[in-house]
Amino acid sequence: MREIVLDTETTGFDPFSGDRIVEIGAVELLNHMPTGETFHVYINPERSMPAEAFGVHGIGPDLLEPPQQPAPGAVTLRDKPVFAKVGKAFVDFVRDSKMIIHNASFDMKFLNYELERMGLAALPMDQAVDTLAIARKRFPGSPATLDALCRRFNIDNSNRTLHGALLDSEILADVYLELIGGRQPDFGLSTAKSEKSSTVQVDDWRPTARPSPLPPRITEQEKEAHAAFVAKMGEGALWNGAGD
Repeated sequence: MREIVLDTETTGFDPFSGDRIVEIGAVELLNHMPTGETFHVYINPERSMPAEAFGVHGIGPDLLEPPQQPAPGAVTLRDKPVFAKVGKAFVDFVRDSKMIIHNASFDMKFLNYELERMGLAALPMDQAVDTLAIARKRFPGSPATLDALCRRFNIDNSNRTLHGALLDSEILADVYLELIGGRQPDFGLSTAKSEKSSTVQVDDWRPTARPSPLPPRITEQEKEAHAAFVAKMGEGALWNGAGD
């Protein structure tokens, strides 16, 4: 089973009011395990960068008004491709795989807005799995932000000083695997009833006695040496049954 864990960074909250995507990061999972395959791109949003959004992700100081001199390592966007140049490559990477997204409605709204501007088909909402909804169902009343879930599951997010789509996708992959029951949820050791097979019921497994006991592996010489050792310890030795 192939899944894509993804995240976006944007200039704001609403594409229909002029906000645009500035970064996409995605991580491939195969049978719930990362394969090392990723999709990552920075995007020129063809507009200015609001200070509020810049404060969240630190991307695009050159698009601030007035522009800032980029700090070492800062990502500038004027020289990056527009979405129309990378949208098809993104769709080709995702294909028909389930997309694991934290607060899926937000990212899907932006992605589909951009795809439809290109004349491409929108991604179906039922192709997205919302980890925010899963977390709220599992832990009602508890914080369900990505940082809060990292604390809950002891996932190292110390590098997350600012939001970044690829880093957040890698962290979300770990969070998602914990939310669904650990890194190998289909391994067959869970006590939950399996819905994937009608012929193999691993959930009712219990250990049973061997039909024929294994033959003893201790030799006669070893038995005699042990008996001699116990005899030297006197009648109070535990091996003589004292205290039973």
